[in-house]
Amino acid sequence: MGMKLVSWNVNGLRAVLGKGLVEKMDSLGADVLCLQEVKARPEQVSDLWLASWPHRLWNSAERPGYSGVLILSRAKPLSTSTGMGQHEHDAEGRVATMEFRDFYLVNCYTPNSQNELARLPYRMEWDEAFRGYVSNLAQKKPVVFCGDMNVAHKEIDIARPESNHFSAGFSDEERAGFDALLKEGFADTYRRLHPEQRDAYTWWSFRGGARARNVGWRIDYFCVSEKLMPSVICAAIHPEIEGSDHCPISLEIQRVL
Repeated sequence: MGMKLVSWNVNGLRAVLGKGLVEKMDSLGADVLCLQEVKARPEQVSDLWLASWPHRLWNSAERPGYSGVLILSRAKPLSTSTGMGQHEHDAEGRVATMEFRDFYLVNCYTPNSQNELARLPYRMEWDEAFRGYVSNLAQKKPVVFCGDMNVAHKEIDIARPESNHFSAGFSDEERAGFDALLKEGFADTYRRLHPEQRDAYTWWSFRGGARARNVGWRIDYFCVSEKLMPSVICAAIHPEIEGSDHCPISLEIQRVL
């Protein structure tokens, strides 16, 4: 019996709910759903579908209509927390954590380095802080972290690598940051199970018909502590589900709750 986790940058939760995508989300059969860029506070979303999830953990940004993450779980967590415990990184609502019996689940929306890498110095600080956060958790029990990590790790993870080496999400610095994160003892589940799979993307620009032509980037991930990797049954990308510039990804793991 597997446990299924789904992660999706919805680019506005209210917009997605308004597009009738509840059925598509339900069709994935998630036991836990991690959403990023929800752009809403709990009191702004009254949808009954949300109420059908017994355990909900919001982390909204201080700035209205910006960023924000949400975890919805069928199973009751042992504990929950928001942020990384560092105020300089926690104002934008980018991290939420649920502790289950055998692992911590961390939902993450990594800052974008922006045009001309204007925010790259801050992004580097963030990467170091997040690496420390999940590494410290992993000293207690295994960790699953997921979400929009805003980096295409390898050339295989992006449709046009040669023209994007100085683009946000594919700079040498960001890719090295993801290398350093994995070296802390984590596995990129999709790439571990599908090492040669090309044209597998999770984000497409709204411009130029990029999604229809599959000119995309793989910047959404499920990563797990190496000791959990033998428990991973399936890691998948679901480009057929539309409604955001990202598509959902999923991880099925032997039930350890």
